[in-house]
Amino acid sequence: MNAARDEEAGLPGTGGELGRQRSSIPSFLFISFMLFMLTSHNGDEFLARHQYQEALKSLTYQLGNFTGWMNGTSSEFSVPDRDSALEMLLDDFDIQGSILNPQDASYYSNVTGFIHGAAHYHNITPSALSNNASAPWNSHAQAYMAGANETAILEVFGGWNWTATDKMALSVVEKLPTYANGSTLSDTISLVHGRIELTDANTNADLRLEFEGVHFILNGSIYGLAEPRGHNIDIRLLPSLVPVSSKNDTSLLIEPELTSRINKLKNLIDAGIIDQDSSSDDPPKSSCPFTFYAQLQPVNAPEYLMQELEDELQKPTGIWTISPPKLVANGLLVSKECGVMFEMNDTEGLRSRTFFRKVTAYAGLSGLVYLALLILFSRQSERSRTPSGLARVSRWMFLTQSTVDSVSFAGHITFAILAEGRPSISLVAPAFLACVLFVYEAQFSVLIHQIQLPEDVDTSPSVPATPVSPVQGNEAAESQPSPNEQAPRQPTRTIPTTPPDNPVHTSFISFFFHHIRTDPQARLWMMLFVFLTFIVRVILSPILSMIFVGITYSFIWLPQIMRSARRGRTSGLSKEYIVGTTICRLWLALYFLACPKNVLDIEPRRWVYVLAAFVCLQGTVLILQEYIGPAFFLPKHLLKVKTYDYHPMLPLADPEAPEQSLGDCVICMDAIIVDSRGRSVSSEKERDADNEGGSKKFEGLFSGLQKGIETAGARRTYSLAPCSHLFNICPQCRRPLPPL
Repeated sequence: MNAARDEEAGLPGTGGELGRQRSSIPSFLFISFMLFMLTSHNGDEFLARHQYQEALKSLTYQLGNFTGWMNGTSSEFSVPDRDSALEMLLDDFDIQGSILNPQDASYYSNVTGFIHGAAHYHNITPSALSNNASAPWNSHAQAYMAGANETAILEVFGGWNWTATDKMALSVVEKLPTYANGSTLSDTISLVHGRIELTDANTNADLRLEFEGVHFILNGSIYGLAEPRGHNIDIRLLPSLVPVSSKNDTSLLIEPELTSRINKLKNLIDAGIIDQDSSSDDPPKSSCPFTFYAQLQPVNAPEYLMQELEDELQKPTGIWTISPPKLVANGLLVSKECGVMFEMNDTEGLRSRTFFRKVTAYAGLSGLVYLALLILFSRQSERSRTPSGLARVSRWMFLTQSTVDSVSFAGHITFAILAEGRPSISLVAPAFLACVLFVYEAQFSVLIHQIQLPEDVDTSPSVPATPVSPVQGNEAAESQPSPNEQAPRQPTRTIPTTPPDNPVHTSFISFFFHHIRTDPQARLWMMLFVFLTFIVRVILSPILSMIFVGITYSFIWLPQIMRSARRGRTSGLSKEYIVGTTICRLWLALYFLACPKNVLDIEPRRWVYVLAAFVCLQGTVLILQEYIGPAFFLPKHLLKVKTYDYHPMLPLADPEAPEQSLGDCVICMDAIIVDSRGRSVSSEKERDADNEGGSKKFEGLFSGLQKGIETAGARRTYSLAPCSHLFNICPQCRRPLPPL
């Protein structure tokens, strides 16, 4: 009988052809296609393996030539001497350091970590130097650029905006050179490799350069080569950058390093571990090769104290050490082939171990924040799990927050993969909690959608209009029964029982869209595919990340405010949930967009304070809707829903009585006692007239708002039903009635 009733009512998925089971083959094919698109790499692994093999051949060739040059045998390679003009140019910028007294001052012996500072662009092409003779280093720069071909410079200059570059950042790893058996080759010179990033101030784009260099520990000098990504750095040329007195010592480091890289590459190829670098497909922004020179600033600490600090950073034991001094360095990035020079100053460095501890502290705090969000959500979902509670909340509010949590989960997981080591383990905690919160919020929003689905159904039947003559129209109007006599009609739906004779052969695209539109599983997989693609793009693009944060945080509470005002019902959200969620959400946003020393080194954005104020305003409005009214901020002519007021202003029977009673409750038969704030408007005016002298100073917007909240709270102690029955709103009326 139920099936027949559903079929007659025209409900989908019941009876006849509408209840026909769809074939699982199209869904299986669609899911296979989506998985293929997600996992297919278009032969990237094969190309990466080929690149590994080519790199192995190149390193083997370089090692053979360099060994021949070191032994004095026949070789196609030779290391040139350092340019004397460059040495004077480095002296102009105070790049070359000196050996200090180890009892008074010292240098950092290990610069593994991050160094960033301001970059100042200088055009050192011969034509530009002739027009800028006022610079104190002009003559030495002209001697260094003598013989440069400006036509060749334009060919390799590239499309990068050098003049807009104002920031330079280094991310380097330092290690002492070792032999194949693991013994240390030198204690005074170490190898440094990493990357250098130049930032465009106009577009916030980055030009990434691969870096290989050497660090002289005794005098704090760093010399290295920098090339754009995709260009291999020939470390055999490193001895040509150092002073002539250190050329032989530097040359001794190259052969063991080449041998180590060859063995490592062979092991990777044999093990089948191929790193697919997707960034190599991007076109290079410039082809300019650079040489980098940096000088560490000395710290006012003896060498033995700095060595204790370094040992504690590498292998923590809990012993007392001095506070880490500030890591400061001045640098010069020069490209003779492009006539470009950048001066780096106002730097600030952060050691890797210190950074990892900072990441661990952030992971702990963010994990506590997400744990608080999860507890707040679970408590609120228990309160709103009834059908009436689910009908009051907005599913878009929870969908917005679930989207934020999904991006946070993906970002924390990506951060954990890039961080490696112990910090990556700590980042799993906030990622896991964000994932759990995302799943619960998504499920809750689906449940809300199921409860609120009848709201979107148009219950008015559509009657086709048939043209009638005026005479027929008048006769029909005379014979039409009154509204009380007219019986309600149930709309009927005609269900075809036979298929069409000539089936239409549709294209694959039409079938694809029709399948997505009609099959819930295909629609789910399509939404998942688009969602994952969008999340990946948001994480990788800084501009999209900022736009995403601005849009999602602007709609944290706004959908709920709009639904409450439109439906004329309060949200039912507790103040605990609103205040706690607002604080936790804003903590995450303000940490990355307002804190200048966050773990991702994101620059502060001033607009985040406006965004935070807007979110707090939304939370305040949402709380006020519970006390003043769902649409208290809207003019009366904009109100669409006219709801019945169960708490009207009622006049008191005897305003002079000691107990202000409105009568007896029809349920528990107790007297309904109200505070004087719940009396009628006339009594309020009388009381205001009596206290006119002492209350004038409290007049204004905030005093009126407070009075409205207090009055609304007093009126919520009773309810007046449409049948004029007055009853209490208290636990007394919820007790079972005594037997008659």
